[in-house]
Amino acid sequence: MLEAVLSLGGIGLSAGLILGVLAKKFAVEVDPREAAIVDVLSAANCGACGYPGCGAYARAVVAGEAAVNLCTPGGQKTISQIAEILGVTAIGMEPQVAVVMCQGDSEKATSKYRYLGIEDCNAAQRVAGGPKECPGGCLGLGTCERVCPFDAIEMTATGLAVISREKCTGCKKCVAACPRGVIRMTPRSRTVHVLCNSHDKGALVRKYSKTGCIACNICVKIAPAAFVVEDNLARVIYDDAAETRAAMEKCPTKCIRDFSEGYPDGSTFKPERQEQN
Repeated sequence: MLEAVLSLGGIGLSAGLILGVLAKKFAVEVDPREAAIVDVLSAANCGACGYPGCGAYARAVVAGEAAVNLCTPGGQKTISQIAEILGVTAIGMEPQVAVVMCQGDSEKATSKYRYLGIEDCNAAQRVAGGPKECPGGCLGLGTCERVCPFDAIEMTATGLAVISREKCTGCKKCVAACPRGVIRMTPRSRTVHVLCNSHDKGALVRKYSKTGCIACNICVKIAPAAFVVEDNLARVIYDDAAETRAAMEKCPTKCIRDFSEGYPDGSTFKPERQEQN
């Protein structure tokens, strides 16, 4: 019995020594700057930078394979900290926030059928193209809300996703989760948006939505430098979004909204006072 114990102990000791030697021989040296960069990142592991996690992004930055300004949740502060660690000049970045380009909740948009399946937008979209008549409207099942790591998305009582401009960090997880491409990234400094995602002609849009864009071109006529209509859908020219007030007031379906004045109906989010057009 004692011999067996001693034998097993000897085998374990030998194996430990061998593993220790191999670990030392094949150890991969880690640049201390990687750990320093990970410490200043958002730790959201959201993938907005294009890498699978904060650690992977830190390695890519140190290796010179990624720019220092890709951590959108961290913002300018994180960019400056990474630049300082690497001893390079910080590159400015226009903060981005996600916007749900739709106001078509259950009271403003019609449905093709009553969906009783899994509470998931991707699942609903696979059933005859989704329950909403509008092919590009918010399905309202909260998939984006559940994937948001910053509690920046809420679902209204009438089934519309709304994103807080104050809480949104621009991680893009909601953009990737939406099966209809209703959520888009926009410059944070721009608060006026055309909240519609339909490319159907105006006559058809009127049949299924009270707030959809009908491509009437009124906004373009009033503010040609701020709006453009492409493929039956108006959009804001963010590089020159001045003079949007008059166009917003004349829009017949009220699909143009200024988030500095308020969010879509049913939202509990409040506009930030400091935001300007």
